[in-house]
Amino acid sequence: MRLSVLDDGHRRRARLFMAVTGKLSGVPSPDIVKLLLYRPGFLTRPLLELTAPAMRGESYWTAGEREYLAMSTARVHECPFCVVTHAELTRIAGHGEIDPDRPADARPELLVVQRFLEDVSRNGTLSPPRDLPAHAVVEALDVNLVWNIVNRLANAFGFELLDGQLKVGTKALHRAGYRFPGFLLADGPADLRESVFEQPARTSPELRRAAGTGDGLAEPWRDYAALVRDASHRITDDDVRRLLAAGHSEDEVFEVTVAAAVGAALHSFDAAKKGL
Repeated sequence: MRLSVLDDGHRRRARLFMAVTGKLSGVPSPDIVKLLLYRPGFLTRPLLELTAPAMRGESYWTAGEREYLAMSTARVHECPFCVVTHAELTRIAGHGEIDPDRPADARPELLVVQRFLEDVSRNGTLSPPRDLPAHAVVEALDVNLVWNIVNRLANAFGFELLDGQLKVGTKALHRAGYRFPGFLLADGPADLRESVFEQPARTSPELRRAAGTGDGLAEPWRDYAALVRDASHRITDDDVRRLLAAGHSEDEVFEVTVAAAVGAALHSFDAAKKGL
């Protein structure tokens, strides 16, 4: 984890939750949990409001197929943490309809939408497949939106899997249906755009909006935010250190990173939806 606040900057209730679950499971909380429990009113609440129905709500796609699509998106972003995690979740959530090691055996509709989502993640401007029901394409885009955000954040913040976390974490995530106990969340806007780009925070809304689009963003943020949006797998510890050395706080780095990731994901999502 590249920001110390994501390791030890949590509210007391979140620290207690991670301590108890860590003791019960025998492994520390994975980095994704640390991220989501840090300042949950800024990102987590609206993100989970999208994630739970996208991954476990009623859908044309089975839960296992949606996990496979999430894994495919992680491969586009070269995010090893998310590739391994969603491969395991594909096995846990599926019922033999999709094997992450043998994708060619999946139903043709899944492979069609997989290729479409890979193009959306890279370009965001392609026309959707016409041989699938419109609602199936929309449901797949919802999955893609979530993981286009999370993959960028996992890369930018340097997520790592420790011994034992994969098996324990994926089973817990599947059982919870991508939901957290309500007492761990925080009040704040339920809309993702409003929460990340408009509500008061350490950085200005103008800076966060610019990070999301790249328009009018000055250095030292410009190059960093561009990496988050376009090549998050190339971010290094040195990139983050340079921002801190320039006098920016870890909270500012956190907010700009989230804004850049969300802005890029929404850009491709909006462009693909327009094609419908």
